[in-house]
Order: sequence, then structure tokens, then C-alpha cells
Amino acid sequence: MCPLCNRLCSYWKLTDTCSHAMGSHMFDNGATVFFAIFMALWGTIFMELWKRYMAKIAYQWDLIDYEILEEHPRPQFVARLASSRRKKLNVVNQMLEPYIPFWSGKVPRYLFSLTMVFFLISLALAAVIGVIVYRISVLAAFAFNENIMLRKSATLITSISAATLNLLCIMLLNLVYAKVANWLTKMEMLRTQSEFDDSLSLKLILLQFVNYFSSIFYIAFIKGRLAGYPGDHAKILGFRQEECEPGGCLVELCIQLVVIMLGKQFIMNNILEIILPRAMRYMQRLTMRTADDEARQKQWVKDYKLIPMGPNGLFCEYLELLLQFGFLTIFVAAFPLAPFFALINNILEVRLDADKMITQYRRPVAVRAKDIGVWFSVLDAVAKIAILTNAFVIAFTSDFIPRLVYALTQSADRTLAGYIDYSLSEFNTADFANGTEPDNPLELGYPVDVCRYKDYREPATAAHPYRHTQHHWHVFAARLAFVVVFEVSMLTAVCRN
Repeated sequence: MCPLCNRLCSYWKLTDTCSHAMGSHMFDNGATVFFAIFMALWGTIFMELWKRYMAKIAYQWDLIDYEILEEHPRPQFVARLASSRRKKLNVVNQMLEPYIPFWSGKVPRYLFSLTMVFFLISLALAAVIGVIVYRISVLAAFAFNENIMLRKSATLITSISAATLNLLCIMLLNLVYAKVANWLTKMEMLRTQSEFDDSLSLKLILLQFVNYFSSIFYIAFIKGRLAGYPGDHAKILGFRQEECEPGGCLVELCIQLVVIMLGKQFIMNNILEIILPRAMRYMQRLTMRTADDEARQKQWVKDYKLIPMGPNGLFCEYLELLLQFGFLTIFVAAFPLAPFFALINNILEVRLDADKMITQYRRPVAVRAKDIGVWFSVLDAVAKIAILTNAFVIAFTSDFIPRLVYALTQSADRTLAGYIDYSLSEFNTADFANGTEPDNPLELGYPVDVCRYKDYREPATAAHPYRHTQHHWHVFAARLAFVVVFEVSMLTAVCRN
């Protein structure tokens, strides 16, 4: 096989990736297609059933015609504009309320908020780029290692360590996002609590989705797509792009999903929900000491020492379920065990939340609301995005379509015998560009005249060397056709339901 990096890496044997290929086949098979279709249908039908249930509750509580103008202004909004002379008549309650002018007051605040959100998104993307550089550096370091077992496991070790590093970056950025998003929403001076909650939710949803899913989207749809070939590798800022192994990027995508999903749910959420409320309650008790032992035993004193729920008390719960719904539906084709781990997590979550709500927090104050606000629109959008992403994961990230096309058009007995050899192109090592050839070309113990790489390109002896073959375009057309058929069939099934 051709070197995986310039100069530092040498030629290697395809047999080094046998375990990687066997692991990939556990998820990259025909059953994954039907499972992805089932999960996409489940996500869409779940949203339709929830919409029906939400309308039922709104009707029972007489909230069908509830309008936002009926909601009282936030106390913080009224307090900050108490000295303002600008008043506006509320057509519902016929009372004068302070307001902020649109062009001179709201537009500058919204523009500043939007700019800060884009800046925070760029921080998440910068963290992804940093993890990419780490992955390239570690793979190059493994190429120098004399331990054969470590070199064979280089991709697995690098993927796990890079995913763990990415999870740490996500945890740190989440702390920054929560503080900055809350400050930006307060600066916007929104009238009602519903408007405040929706604005804060949109900011954190966008930031959290970019934070959690940017690295996953990179591995699924960008990594190795435009890498070129050994004699003419595509470069960004002078550096050679990452490439997928001959077994594909599906195993690495699965590892990324496992580390981020399980790390977020079992480590970040469950452990923090056990430790954080108790720590907050302990601090609350320290600041509310009572001198009278008899008063300390009264129930209202004990209740007062509990942690106040606040108007955004359920925000983290909604966000946690939204991200879990994204992991369950968007990339379920790459990690079919996601629903199983989500079930285990939710069984634990129910008991932990029950303990937290009953023993650590005060009873929340009920507030009228017509629906769950912006959360439903975002969940519905995630369900629709999942249909598209699963189609592209199966078509472009996995090897399901190339194997299918080979079996139908190239194999005489409609089997995959000879598929690996057919999917690898040949490269003449004399065509390496200056400065890109291996420093140690005899590492395998013999000179290499022709190396192989995964692509459908003409050999060096062809009339147009290293151009894409006709089979490459057949596979590409089949992939696009699969996406179209998948989307049309899913939309048809959803419309019938």
C-alpha cells in the first residue's frame, strides 16, 4: 500500500487493516440500510405523535387560543426600563408597558448577539481543526515506532484518543457557551419569559449542535473525500489532507459517536446530576444557617433551604433530550447501538431526575404555556435532517453502494470475490513528486515499484494516467440514485402516515 503521509511514512501491508475491516463490516452491511430506514421513520412518527399529544394537552388546559401578548412582562424587563419614557399600549390588557424601539434599540443588540454567536461557532470549528492536526501528528509518530503491534493499532489508538480529546474540548466550550449565551440573551431585553427562553434556547441549541456534531460531520462527509492520489495529493495551507483507511471511515465515525455520546450521557450528565445538585444544596445551607434548633426542624425551613428551580430549570433537561434525539436519528446508520445505550441512560436518568427534583430542588412554579416553544420546531428539524444524513452516510461514507455496484456489474457470480483488489488503484512509485517519496523505501525489506491506494483511477501505463475510471462515475451515480430513492421513499411513507 502507498504511504499514508509524505516522507515520514513508508509502504505498508494491506493485511494490517484486517481487524479494522472486520470491525467495519459489523455496521457496514445490508441490514444497516433497513435499520436506518426504520429509525428515520420512527423519528418522524414520534414527532407526529408528540404533536398530537401536545395539542390534546393544550385543549384540555384551554390554551389553544393562548397568545404571547397575554403573558406578563418579565420583572427584569420592567425593572431595567422603569425610568424609560417610551410606553406602548398592550391591546390585550389595555395597560401601558415600556418598550424598546426596533431600529435604534433592538437591531444593534441582535446584530451584536449574532456576531458573538458566529464567533463562538468559529471556536468550535477551531477545536475540530486542532483535533485534526493532533490526529495527523500522532499517526506520523506511530509510523516511526518499531513495535509492529502498535503500528497495526495506530488508527484505532489515534481515533480513540482524538475522540476523547474532542470530548474534553466540547466540555470546556459548553461552559463558555452557557455563560455567554445567557449574557447575550439578557442584553437583548426581551419582553416575556417565553421570548427569553426561546432566544436562549436557539443560541444554545445552535452552539451545542456545532460543538457536538462538527467533528462527526467532518469524519462522515469531508475526511478523505478530496485527498487526491499519491502523486498529486490535495493540500490545505501546505499540509496533506487526512485520508480514510481502505476499510473506510465508518469505524472511526462509530468510535467518535461512541466516545462523544457515552461520554456526554454517562459521564457529563449522570455524574454531574449526582454531584452538582448536592454541592449546590450544601452551599445553600451554609448561606442560610438558622440559630434556633427548633426552627431548623420545621418543614418550611427545610424547603426554603432547597435549591430554587428558577424559570429555566428544565432547560438542561430539554437540551439533553434534544442532543440524545440527534445522536439516535442523525447518525444511527454509523452507530446502530445508539438506541440501546440511550435506553439504558434513560432508565438511569428517570431515577436520578426523580431524586434531584424531590430531594434537592424546590417545587417549581407552574407557568402557562401553549406548547414546548422552540424545542418542538428544532426536534422536528432534527428528524428531517436525520433522513438526509442517514442516506448520505449509507451512500458516501459506507462501502455498501460500491460493493453492490461491483456485485451487479463486475462480478461474474454476483459475489464480492475480488472486490478489494478491484477497489484499489495502482501507482508507479517513480511518479512521486519531489519531497513526497518515503525516506525509508526499503522498510518492507524489498524495493516497491508499484503501490496501491483506494480509488478508481487509471494506472500509470494508461493513455490518461491517474484519471478517474468509468467505474468511478458509475459508483458515484449509484450513490446519488440511492440518496434520491431513499429520500423519496421516506417522504412517501411519512406523507401516508
